[in-house]
Parts: sequence; C-alpha cells; structure tokens
Amino acid sequence: MTDEAMSEMSARRRFGLGGVPAQFGLAIIIAAFWAVFAWRAPGFLSPFNLFSVGRALAVDIVIGFAQMAALATGGMNLSVGSIGVCAVMTGGYLMQTLALPVPVAILGALGLGAALGWLNGFVIARSGVSAFIITLASANLYSGAMLILTKAVPLNSLPMEVGAFGKMKIAGLVSPLLVIALAVGLVLFVFYRHSVLGRQILAAGANARAAKMSGVPVDRVITISHALSGLLAATAGMMVVAHLGAAMPAVGGEDWLLPSFLGPVLGGTPLSGGAVAVAGTMLGALLVTTIRSGLLVLQIGNYWLQLYLGVILLLAVLVDRYRALYQERRGIPMR
Repeated sequence: MTDEAMSEMSARRRFGLGGVPAQFGLAIIIAAFWAVFAWRAPGFLSPFNLFSVGRALAVDIVIGFAQMAALATGGMNLSVGSIGVCAVMTGGYLMQTLALPVPVAILGALGLGAALGWLNGFVIARSGVSAFIITLASANLYSGAMLILTKAVPLNSLPMEVGAFGKMKIAGLVSPLLVIALAVGLVLFVFYRHSVLGRQILAAGANARAAKMSGVPVDRVITISHALSGLLAATAGMMVVAHLGAAMPAVGGEDWLLPSFLGPVLGGTPLSGGAVAVAGTMLGALLVTTIRSGLLVLQIGNYWLQLYLGVILLLAVLVDRYRALYQERRGIPMR
C-alpha cells in the first residue's frame, strides 16, 4: 500500500464522507439531547445532576475504552462487564475481608482484570477461534466463578475513604473520577498515536497477514490488547466501587455490554479494526450518559433506556457498514 493511500485512508478515518469531522455530527446530536432534556426537565442542568452526570460519564468513558482496545485488533471483548464485576468483588474482598491498604487492593483488582484479559487474548491468539466466541464463553466463566466464590454477597463495609473519594467534588462540580477518565484517554491517545506497540496493534487490526509479513508479532499484540481491555474494564469497576462506596456483585455484567460498544462505535472506531477514536469514544460515552440521565430526570422507565441504546447501536453499525461500502465503491483502500 502506498504512502498516499495510507494518508488518504487515515484521513477518511478521521473525517466523514463529505470531509466533515466524524465526531461533528455526534456532537450536534448530544447538544440537541441536552437542549431537549433541559427544556423538559429544568433539574437536568442543576449542579447536583451535572455532578452525577460527570461521575457516571467517567465510568462510561472507561468502559468504552475497554471495548475500544479490543476493537482495535478487529476483535471484540464481550467479557468487559464480567471482568469489571470480578475486579469489583476482588477489590472489595481485599479491602474489607483482608483489610489491605486501599492502594494495594486497587492494584490487586487491576492486576486481576489485566490477567483475565490476557487469558482471553492468549486463547484467541493460540487457538485462532473468533474473539466473539472466546469472550462470550469467558464472560459466563468469569461471572459464574465470581458468583460461586462470593455467593453474590455485597461488601458494604469498605474503608470510608473509598466512598469519600467517589463523592469528592473539584471546584464544587467536577468529580475526580471524570479527571481520571480524561487522563486515561490522554494516555491511550499517546499510546496508539506515538508508541511502537500502539502502531503495531493498529497494523495488526488493519491487516493481520500484511502486518505479520512486516515483522509485527500479531499474536503478541492481540494478547496485549486484550490484557489492556481487561485492565480498563477493571479500572471502570473500581471507579464504580468509589461511586457506590461498596462492592456490589450486580455491577457490570450485561449492563455494560451495550455502552461498551456504543462509545467507540459511535465515536468512529471501526468494527473491522485498524483504527481507534479516543476523543470520539468519549463523545459516544457522553451520548449514552446523557440519554440515561435525561430519562432518569424525566422519570421514564429504565427499560426504555435499553430500547434506545439498542436502536442507536444498530444505526451506528449500519452507518459503519455504509461507510465501508462507500469507500469500496469510490476505490478508497480498505483496511
């Protein structure tokens, strides 16, 4: 593939079909939702609700990053929620039952998440079986093992500083959890854009066969990508622990599945791999959080949220497919 073709393809990933930034339309949709919710429910823009939105947004952003890390390789991770639950209960167990210092417990939970993600990637790389099948199986395996070991009993006696951190406000409005999520986004942006490993991951996702012929250790980068996905899922889990001040076995699971795909897919990360959209994933997560908060303020049942998110994901997938067909018809190099 020529340098000119690579440059054109890179530009097409960053911009929409008409040369408009891919996230521009998403930002307009988000602004429209905020306007409607603010009009229908004045409490939507209250300081209390804005703080709540920011705290929930932080978790949704990191959940989206966890899926984005797997999508970068052309695969997916259906066990994001299960890994998050395992991290939640592990962190809670280390803090409450073993009385370990909070930083040590958090590191232990994050390490477990990375290990479970690494196991996913190792099996995918060595077996050659689709990431869909492997992570679907591991999602049930991880969550089932967690329920058996913990008996689904919540851990409500965590150190007080955990819940206090989740309730903390910066400048009276911003949650430190949101600052952490933005910091994670900055690290991921630098990682994928400027590091050798990050570029190898994207190369493997774009064309695994060509990447292998170029000397990229495809199996290794797939394994690392899933380990990163597990680490990010565990990070989201620990953010939820800080939010709730407790370790709840009902956190994560299937509730994270749709949001994990919506953030990166709406933001411009292709399902076929080879590219990521860090800022776009944040915008996609903001749309998910906005809809959830708006429906809550309007006192609309939670079952409507699943309907709306499902429809939005379907539309996003169709748009992604249309973009690929458009590129094919115009002769634009495909990944």
